[in-house]
Amino acid sequence: MPSCLNLPLFLSHSQMEQRLLSITILLGVLYFCHAQQEGSDCIKANAQSCGECIQVAEKCGWCTDPNFLKQGDSKSARCDELEALIKKGCSKTMIENPRGSTKVLQDKPVTNRKKDPAGQPITDRKNDTVIIQIQPQKLELNLRSGEPQTFKLKFKRAEDYPIDLYYLMDLSFSMKDDLENVKNLGTALMHEMQGITSDFRIGFGSFVEKTVMPYISTTPARLINPCTSNENCTSPFSYKNVLKLTDDGSKFNSLVSQQQISGNLDSPEGGFDAIMQVAVCGKDIGWRNVTRLLVFSTDAGFHFAGDGKLGGIVLPNDGKCHLENNMYTMSHYYDYPSIAHLVQKLSDNNIQTIFAVTQEFQPVYQELKNLIPKSAVGTLSSNSSNVIKLIIDSYNSLSSEVILENTKLPEGVSISYKANCKNGVVGTGENDRKCFNISIGDEVSFDIAIESKKCPSDRKSQTIKIKPLGFAEEVEITLNFICECECSLTGEPVSKECHNGNGTFECGACRCNEGRIGRKCECSTDEVRTDDLDANCRKDNGTDICSNYGDCVCGTCECKKKDNPEERYSGKFCECDNFNCDRSNNKLCGGHGRCECRVCICDPLYTGSACDCSLDNSTCMAANQQICNGRGTCECGVCKCTNPKFQGSTCEICPTCPGVCPEHKDCVQCRAFQTGEKKDSCEAECGYLHVITVPERENLPQPGGQTYSFTHCKERDANDCWFYYTYGVRNDSQKEVYVVKKLECPAGPDIIPIVAGVVAGIVLIGLALLLIWKLLMIIHDRREFAKFEKEKMNAKWDTGENPIYKSAVTTVVNPKYEGK
Repeated sequence: MPSCLNLPLFLSHSQMEQRLLSITILLGVLYFCHAQQEGSDCIKANAQSCGECIQVAEKCGWCTDPNFLKQGDSKSARCDELEALIKKGCSKTMIENPRGSTKVLQDKPVTNRKKDPAGQPITDRKNDTVIIQIQPQKLELNLRSGEPQTFKLKFKRAEDYPIDLYYLMDLSFSMKDDLENVKNLGTALMHEMQGITSDFRIGFGSFVEKTVMPYISTTPARLINPCTSNENCTSPFSYKNVLKLTDDGSKFNSLVSQQQISGNLDSPEGGFDAIMQVAVCGKDIGWRNVTRLLVFSTDAGFHFAGDGKLGGIVLPNDGKCHLENNMYTMSHYYDYPSIAHLVQKLSDNNIQTIFAVTQEFQPVYQELKNLIPKSAVGTLSSNSSNVIKLIIDSYNSLSSEVILENTKLPEGVSISYKANCKNGVVGTGENDRKCFNISIGDEVSFDIAIESKKCPSDRKSQTIKIKPLGFAEEVEITLNFICECECSLTGEPVSKECHNGNGTFECGACRCNEGRIGRKCECSTDEVRTDDLDANCRKDNGTDICSNYGDCVCGTCECKKKDNPEERYSGKFCECDNFNCDRSNNKLCGGHGRCECRVCICDPLYTGSACDCSLDNSTCMAANQQICNGRGTCECGVCKCTNPKFQGSTCEICPTCPGVCPEHKDCVQCRAFQTGEKKDSCEAECGYLHVITVPERENLPQPGGQTYSFTHCKERDANDCWFYYTYGVRNDSQKEVYVVKKLECPAGPDIIPIVAGVVAGIVLIGLALLLIWKLLMIIHDRREFAKFEKEKMNAKWDTGENPIYKSAVTTVVNPKYEGK
């Protein structure tokens, strides 16, 4: 735990709020300490010279003032951050802080090649040999440790760029039908490539396998004709350069037509041997510094490093050219190259590879493509009839991407890229050095930063190169390392300042010779712990060496350094420090002074042991521009109220006092209107007021119109009349009142409208009640009538005869009556 955390923390476990508060304080202290320690790298490095100091970090500087160090300071105290050095009293002009720089040595513009409207080149491109696609071409960087140097690299894909294409073909027996189609490839491919470039050359090579068992049959008959039955095949071989790169397509057709198929025993072929020779035998192949394409055509897999042991070949491939009479002569001596070895050689020679393979081996060569930058894989038909389309498609794919690579960096040097690609796409992370879908004439750029973490052991300049994969052009960068300060160039060897010439006086300090130490190189390493020297580091013949806050070096105390660079021990015996002075509000010297040897040296207008007593009375000024409102004294910038009724920072608050307006109401009333409770004793009790009358309220003082503050008041007298005034205290303590001369009294009531209103109200209320009663009666009558009608309709009458009823008429029938 850093020393800044060595403080007591009293946590109460019974109250959650207090615990949370303590945790919050602890987190704040941790953050504070972390922030302090971040800036102490320069001091922690314990640099003994200016050169060592500037290699610590970009932010470190070295004070060259010979009188900069104080008693108890070690030589390494000269190395610190710039602001810290200035605070300690070092002038800006005396601080050595060299900066890195970037200088462009060669900056030729990229080439703008054009074609005429018919698509034909305007000039003879073969005579136009200087084609620039990358800018700038040469730079010089001066690197200081920890300070990155940045520059912008521009790439523009040139139109009608020359192309060299070498066709490397597997001539094992299974490729017999493919050879027939390749025999006319030269002129056909020349014709197709005219649409891409006017400067095209083509070459041809073939391969089979190593000429040892078990790859081929070594019987005499099979060495002459490795094929079975009646097939006429040529003798097996490892690699043959049939045709050097040429612009004569008919010559390609002629020589390829003369080639014969050969044979071998196993399925994988020795194509890696052939690729290696094509890559490293540049003179035999005829490569130019243009776009280099290698088309590798096969229908089988490949042998790689280690497979040679089957034939008793254990020597690893040396990656050198071994062609004699255009034949690879060391296949029986060196093993197959490894994939990594091929990647290196292809990259070193700027060769882009196109694998033209059959569908069966697509997955294998896709994996190989992922390991070889700037390579492509195309599916070859069973008889190679689509080889021209495959080559053109693969070339367009390869040329549409730009991938930057750099040579090996010196120890301690790092490089970073940021790609600014087409359509505003920014490449970062894994794609920070890549741009895709680049068409002819498109321009992209890369922001490159190079940083050194330390000086190389030999301190010599180093050269690195950056180039786009598959292109011959490159950027050459010379790295110069700033390992020493300029002031060291004017150093004085064997200086008298360094104890009888035991060191070189440079940059304001002694750089001691080997075997000598001390600020002035005054001691030998053999005598630094003697008792006589230690006695000079004890104060008042005490027992503590350097007050236990330093080390005794050559009889002189060199005080220890704190984790916080702002805190330091000093003095002849390290008895002083600048952090153990009195504090106020948790600030050293109240934040208004500096701590020197544990005593606060206060800033102007401050005093006290902790500089916590301000001599400035402005903080005691009340709103009425009186110190402490005239009711107290100002002590250390704080009001001490003499009247116990008043409180607050300026003695303006009086909880038990009436307001200003009610307090002076009676006096204003008697002085201005000769009324009120104090009219008989007005002169005696209210003479302190200076009253000024104004005719209207608009004439009262308004805010901003006076040099002192005042209060607007509105009060009512015994007759319910309002009067208006302002109360204020002038700067000379005179209490001043402005009073409106005219009272605002309420007018008496108008009787007639009131009586008329009451009568009208009564009449209206009566009429309303009658209407309501009439309405209720109508409603009641209608309900009763409806009830009656309903009962009438529902009535039922008995129509039967009365059993005791006897009619009054008696009918007698004459028995003799015959109806005549």
